[in-house]
Amino acid sequence: MTSTVNADPAELAKFSELAHRWWDPESEFRPLHQINPLRLDWIDGLAPLAGQHVLDIGCGGGILSDSMARKGARVTGIDLSSKALKVAQLHALEAATPNVNYREISAEALAVEKPGSFDVVTCMEMLEHVPDPSSVVQACTTLVKPGGWVFFSTINRNPKSFLFAIVGAEYLLNLLPRGTHEYAKMIRPSELSRYCRQAGLEPGPTRGMEYNPLTRRYWLSGDTSVNYLLATRRPEL
Repeated sequence: MTSTVNADPAELAKFSELAHRWWDPESEFRPLHQINPLRLDWIDGLAPLAGQHVLDIGCGGGILSDSMARKGARVTGIDLSSKALKVAQLHALEAATPNVNYREISAEALAVEKPGSFDVVTCMEMLEHVPDPSSVVQACTTLVKPGGWVFFSTINRNPKSFLFAIVGAEYLLNLLPRGTHEYAKMIRPSELSRYCRQAGLEPGPTRGMEYNPLTRRYWLSGDTSVNYLLATRRPEL
């Protein structure tokens, strides 16, 4: 791995230390397990996954990758945390998940190797952890086939998101380990849409994700002020 890789070593170390807990639904990754059905259904509703070749960028321990494979997609999950990838591979073996494989490679490197190879690309809860999110967005454009879908999810940057996603989630409710997110790395929807347009993607539907700490329930809504999802497409040639 060279210094030109678009990754923060501290971020990789942070998630590597927790890798063995990825598939424990009551661990620090409980929020990912809870929101995964929402993300999966939203993606599948816009771009039906059965029979599609899907790339999951920043797949971590494979929670989304595994569920997309179980929807009938052929899934490649990539990440730069070797520990998380080993957890993902082990889970796929133990659960006998069909048509899923994992690689330790960056999005940018894979874009050079396999341009225009995927029907659907997902990049969820990852852009706020890299030094240059626009570089990842550009790689997504290169990797997806013309007419294909690219799905992002990340966290807005504003006072409310600081209060909810950092102070609330990490310090008051202990939903996430402290230090999971940095306010300066959060991305406004307008910024992400600009990255997409500059890279050649057409921004499409957005959804917000909300959480009730009393019922411990997540749901999708029109409120994108904290967590949000953005669907984009690469235009047909």
